[in-house]
Amino acid sequence: MKLVIASDHAGRNLRRQIREHLEGLGHEIVDLGTDADNPVDYPDFALTAARRVARGESARGILICGTGYGMQIAANKVRGIRAVAPCDEESTRMSRLHNDANVVCFGERLQDPELVLRLADLWLDTPYEGGRHDRRLEKIRQIECAADSEPEPTDY
Repeated sequence: MKLVIASDHAGRNLRRQIREHLEGLGHEIVDLGTDADNPVDYPDFALTAARRVARGESARGILICGTGYGMQIAANKVRGIRAVAPCDEESTRMSRLHNDANVVCFGERLQDPELVLRLADLWLDTPYEGGRHDRRLEKIRQIECAADSEPEPTDY
């Protein structure tokens, strides 16, 4: 499977471990970095990776920062992205079965690397169930379209 992976400075070590692990399993990995020692802004990396997934250039994406949450929030701003930050096997499995999550986010400062590798494998191996969940994902797409046409708030 072709995957895009990216991290900020706080997730670069875990990103390298995940990339090496998945390449060893035969996945094609597009690594967007960062390899910088200095702090970088996670939204920049989340946006680049999420856009590639949304455009179909990569089947799915993996994002890593200190907690995983910043990457998740930023990636979910891209239309068509369903990013999750699972913490255990059940949440990982359900994110694929019911939500067809196409981006997964991990936190180098919060999660054990061995657990993350297991969760990444599970996330990649779990198919989307479809069926009754299609209707719900369509409603999410409708929310995205409606949000695009709403005026910006001016009461701040």
